[in-house]
Amino acid sequence: MAPSTKTAHKANNHERFLPVKTNDAPKFRPEYDLAPSDTDEGTLQVVKDATEPHWEGFDEEDSEEDEDASSDDESVDIVLNKGENKRKPVLPKDAEEEELERLIFGDSAGFKQGIESFSLGQSTGANDDEQSGDSDEEADFANAADQDLFFFDAGPTAAPAGSITAAKAEESEDDGDKPAWEDSDDERLVVSLASVPQLRKLRETAEDDMVNGKEYARRLRKQYERLYPTPKWAIHATGKTKRKRRHTMDNGESDEGSASDMSIDDEDLSTQPLAKLLKDADILSRTSRGSAKKRKLQAGTVDIQRLKDVCKAGPSAITSLSFHPTYPMLLSSGPSSTLSLHHINPNDPTPNPLLTSLHIKHTPLTTTAFHPSASDSRIFLSARRRYFHVWNLSTGTVEKVARVYGHQHEQRTMEYFALSPNGKYMALRGSSKKGGGVINVLDATTMQWITQARVESRGGVADFVWWSDGSGISIAGKNGEVTEWSVKDGVIGRWTDDGSVGTSVIALGGKSGRDGWIGGDRWVAVGSSSGIVNIYDRRAWSETDTSSNGNPTDSNGGIPKTPKPLRVLDQLTTPISHLAYSPDGQILLMASRWKKNALRLVHLPSTTVFKNWPTGKTPLGRITSVAWGRPTDEEEREGSLALLAVGSETGRVRLWEVRA
Repeated sequence: MAPSTKTAHKANNHERFLPVKTNDAPKFRPEYDLAPSDTDEGTLQVVKDATEPHWEGFDEEDSEEDEDASSDDESVDIVLNKGENKRKPVLPKDAEEEELERLIFGDSAGFKQGIESFSLGQSTGANDDEQSGDSDEEADFANAADQDLFFFDAGPTAAPAGSITAAKAEESEDDGDKPAWEDSDDERLVVSLASVPQLRKLRETAEDDMVNGKEYARRLRKQYERLYPTPKWAIHATGKTKRKRRHTMDNGESDEGSASDMSIDDEDLSTQPLAKLLKDADILSRTSRGSAKKRKLQAGTVDIQRLKDVCKAGPSAITSLSFHPTYPMLLSSGPSSTLSLHHINPNDPTPNPLLTSLHIKHTPLTTTAFHPSASDSRIFLSARRRYFHVWNLSTGTVEKVARVYGHQHEQRTMEYFALSPNGKYMALRGSSKKGGGVINVLDATTMQWITQARVESRGGVADFVWWSDGSGISIAGKNGEVTEWSVKDGVIGRWTDDGSVGTSVIALGGKSGRDGWIGGDRWVAVGSSSGIVNIYDRRAWSETDTSSNGNPTDSNGGIPKTPKPLRVLDQLTTPISHLAYSPDGQILLMASRWKKNALRLVHLPSTTVFKNWPTGKTPLGRITSVAWGRPTDEEEREGSLALLAVGSETGRVRLWEVRA
């Protein structure tokens, strides 16, 4: 133990012991205990001339020459040079280290070899191996075929297309189309579609009733996809693109697709003529009339469901709606002086897209209509003006017809017109005057005046409608008298509406079975300002007022002067503004624009009102226009009967589908 010394504390003169400082004590404790032989003086010697260290096994020749310099081969001399920089010995690289360095950093020889053997084709390596393996053998190219001497380097060899398609088809059948969850009870489950009113829309035919669980699930899925089409984000996420519809004008066949697959800029939509857009009408499918079986509606309830709206609220009311006779297009117009043309396709990701529009300044449109002929691509537009316009879709030109020569004083306004179903004539309701009314008939091609129908009715003409064959007109006067007028023969007969008070509208529909008599129409509906609608059956007239050989028995053309209505409908309490029959004549629509949701559907021939539609929650609003449309042949086979478009005072056009 080291001796200690005493030192006095300054404050209280206390003494404390401090260790004695010695020069021999080490400042740091050695990490290893050295043996006495290692600490002896002279163990570490200083060498003036430093020599390169010799390592065993690397330089045997040098070690043999310097064998006398060291008596012990295992001894190593450590040289300490004072005042000079210390140099650490660098060990030579062994074979393993050189191999790792070459793999990581590469070398010049390997780089040059890689450049020489580099090739874009992945199959080159395999070909090089084969060529190197056969390099000793000389190929006989003189007898080789030409196709064996050349090849196209098209990358890796692909499998045949047929095998890939078949493999994908099998994979899709096994995995892609297989549902994630299956219920074993579906095969044993039986569902009745006819007994439940909500499930009748799932029937494919009128006799279709009992289906199993799998078929029931398939039809429900199909119905859901019909009502809620796949959104755009889902189509983009799945990578599925829409297929454009191709139409062949010669054979009338069309592939599945969407007619809204056109790319139209906003500028082109408002400036270019529609002829550039629809010059061949190839983007639309013809609603061909095949041998689709006619379906019969049942009285009491109607199977109707709402489709996507054609357009949202607009700047003005929709006063005119018209379906194209051949293509799925809807024409709408109103006092905003704008005519809109929509493609009716509720199942498209963008349902019922707007094809184009036409704006005519200072012309609040009242009546617009397609030409009824499939070969004629004209649209007729009229307003409360002394002129009307004809828009030719094939050329894009808009023609203005300013006057009816010789009858300007009787045709002060051209806002109300109707085109004959055969496309030959255009009828214009003349200006009302005291003591009667006038209907001017023009040639629909040349726009020249042909003839005139004049009726003696107090207050003038309330409404008129063409016969289904286009050979005559039924004219309803405001005093309740109806005149049957033929283009060739003039007035055929007159009859009075029973109990009429202020006749407002008239409509024809259905087939009577006698095409040569009063146009062949069966049903006549007459509406009045009191809200009463009378329905007449012309088939009963032909049975009672004609002889056995088909000739009329009196001078009134076989028409009773005061016929009795088959049914008097009083469901509406405000003036009737719209009467329209469905294309097949099984439904009559009656509506009034003077009250919200004032619309009813009537079943024919039972002449009963459907009680399940519309309901209190049906968003109809104030109805300003209605139109019936015919579905495509494919939709008719699936159970669709007719399309119903309803325009409201807010500018919205809603769409429904009636199913049988």
